[in-house]
Amino acid sequence: MVLPSSNTRATSSMAYPVSLSSLHHHPNNHHACFPPSKTNHDNTHKSIESPRISRRSLIFFPVLPSLLYASSSSALDDANIPSTSTIDTTITDRIFMDFSVCPSYFRSDRTLGAELATCPDSEPLGRVIFGLYGRLLPLTTANFKAACTSAAYRGTLVHKLLKGQFFVAGHQGPRRDRGEVQPPTGLVRNAETIDPKAFELKHARPGTLSLCLGQNDDDDDIKLNPNYHNVEFLVTTGPGPCPELDGQNIVFGTVLEGMDVVTSIATIPTYKPAERIRFFNDFAQLIGDERAQTARALWDRPLKTVYISDCGELKVTKPSLSPPSLP
Repeated sequence: MVLPSSNTRATSSMAYPVSLSSLHHHPNNHHACFPPSKTNHDNTHKSIESPRISRRSLIFFPVLPSLLYASSSSALDDANIPSTSTIDTTITDRIFMDFSVCPSYFRSDRTLGAELATCPDSEPLGRVIFGLYGRLLPLTTANFKAACTSAAYRGTLVHKLLKGQFFVAGHQGPRRDRGEVQPPTGLVRNAETIDPKAFELKHARPGTLSLCLGQNDDDDDIKLNPNYHNVEFLVTTGPGPCPELDGQNIVFGTVLEGMDVVTSIATIPTYKPAERIRFFNDFAQLIGDERAQTARALWDRPLKTVYISDCGELKVTKPSLSPPSLP
């Protein structure tokens, strides 16, 4: 390596008058960057020695602008990410759902074709009250409220439960005796399902109410109907967040009361297929066997028949903001 000449060192000292090592200068430090100048006692000539710049300082100083630029770019990127504190989560509507268990659903003497809503030995689990974000997602909220007030969800089966994550209800179909939903007439076309802003809220806490899109398991022939309206929803059960649901489903509400009911539903055992069955199902799905999807629909199904025994709207005289503990 070619060392810089005295002229180069002088020029460098003008460009960088302070070195990093000078910040740690101490009278007893023999490695200080600025050695004391030698004073001429005859006062005929004063020689001031140019400060020395270490090689390490010369290498480090050109890197500072790039580091500052990188940090400022990162700050700008963070500023572009929407904050949940700026999203309007005003609760405009309150919906209640009563959950129950029907022990006689699988009994052989059960009346053929009888709806779950008419279960003769229903065992109540409790009531859950949801608060809906009507200002943020007016279309999703309107359709969900219409399905509740028209009793379309009454007798609907909780057909999927993933331990420690969420449960799903509102599977669409014509079989009311199987706990399927028939959406009411008059639902609006939900354009929010293709709006990126509708996916800004995260599944960050237990009790999050979300329109089921990514985890929707409605039959394909139903989805291809021009008048199809998605009414399937999920509720996170905790204990932690569900980041795998973010960006795939629309969060439009939260549990206000009855989180203990959600927790009791989450403790119900579910059907888990053996490893050998999973292997054959994956192979059947690979070769295009439609029976694979039918069999997969039974996975993670609660072993108890949990259903919505009643639902409706609780009138809100004045919209309120979400409590601090809610998203």
